[in-house]
Amino acid sequence: MTHPFDAIVIGTGQAGPHLTARLASAGMKVAIIERQLFGGTCVNTGCIPTKAMVASAYAIHMARRAADFGIQVEGSIRADMPRVKARKDAISGESRTGLEKYLRGMKNCEVFQGHARFESPREVVVGADTLTADRIFINVGGRAAVPEMPGLEQVEYLTNSSMMGVDYLPPHLIVVGGGYVGLEFAQMFRRFGSRVSLIEMGPRVTPREDQDISEALQQILQGEGIEIHSEAKCIAFSKKGEETVAHLDCAEGAREVSGTHVLLAVGRRPNTDDLGLEKAGVATNPRGYISVDDQLRTTVPGIWALGDCNGKGAFTHTSYNDSEIVAANLLDNDPRRVSDRILAYALYTDPPLGRAGMTEAEVRKSGRRALIGTRPMTKVGRAVEKGETEGFMKILVDAETKAILGAAILGVGGDEAIHSILDIMYAKAPYTVIQRAVHIHPTVCELIPTMLEDLQPLSA
Repeated sequence: MTHPFDAIVIGTGQAGPHLTARLASAGMKVAIIERQLFGGTCVNTGCIPTKAMVASAYAIHMARRAADFGIQVEGSIRADMPRVKARKDAISGESRTGLEKYLRGMKNCEVFQGHARFESPREVVVGADTLTADRIFINVGGRAAVPEMPGLEQVEYLTNSSMMGVDYLPPHLIVVGGGYVGLEFAQMFRRFGSRVSLIEMGPRVTPREDQDISEALQQILQGEGIEIHSEAKCIAFSKKGEETVAHLDCAEGAREVSGTHVLLAVGRRPNTDDLGLEKAGVATNPRGYISVDDQLRTTVPGIWALGDCNGKGAFTHTSYNDSEIVAANLLDNDPRRVSDRILAYALYTDPPLGRAGMTEAEVRKSGRRALIGTRPMTKVGRAVEKGETEGFMKILVDAETKAILGAAILGVGGDEAIHSILDIMYAKAPYTVIQRAVHIHPTVCELIPTMLEDLQPLSA
């Protein structure tokens, strides 16, 4: 059966539902397609469930520290993993069912469930139904990458998705990958009570961050008992009885780590390999990401790609912003662009890392004359009062224009405090605006003006 629509949206991740609502409210007849779980990665296997688990891990960590705050806790402290999972599932499930109900009740919107595949630039097949439209929006997200590693086929392994089904405590979790996903899971399961070994192919964790950030994160994790094995140049696996052995180098007799469970956290890949994009003529890059311009149009007129599948951002907030950009251009006569936004994200370790703009390494590479300000969290009253003084903050500004180039806050509240800097960057205001602002005491943000009062030339 053929169903004509004004627009088709493939996927219910962060971009799809918002764009659907905008198009439907403008009077368009919209079809939105979901093949499995409403809400995409964020709702089901990403932000919402993992941060719920991070909260549980923080609770048990603070319970163990109760004596530091003058609180006496009787009895043993342990993680009840079935209840941790049940809490996480309830939070995630409420978001998922709420979104599905919202979409099914939306005026001018029809929901189709099943796998979508292109038949032509204007036709999408879902099961026995053929949907047609002059405008098609692809929001299919991504999934964990599983690279070829010797012996991997011989062992069982987990990814960020299958970790959502874990309701037990792995005795010894081997985490492969020292990026953002790997670090978050490593810390939370160490706090739950697992022994954790983290393997990173590079010389340090979070290799995209400045070296001082990486070193501070590594020190924090090692301080909690996480074993970190860096420069693992040739990772391979084998079985040794009931345990899995991760070999860190190819040479005979090289380093190895034995554990009970393995988590692969070595990157993401887009869900574009089974959409029939070739029938629509939509181009992808060598890694499978859909090629788009600055307004998210693909190589085929009338088809757009939003969210993780376009390679322009790997975050919930960038995906949602994609939908705002497309809606602004189509409906508001507002020529918004991807290049308008400033890179910003957070790493949800404890303490968290909030990031905005350029890194120190990128500023140095640019060759511009810059100033830098830093402040340890030991000199932030809010952190001292909370007994959470690990980390530091730093900011970089252009010495000539006084524009803020970038900032990092690794410390308590860093994921929130970074926004006071980010907003000044979006306003294209000089750093003196925030330097002269009167912030509330006691907060983390109140020390940002203080840090800006002590800027020093960035050495070559």
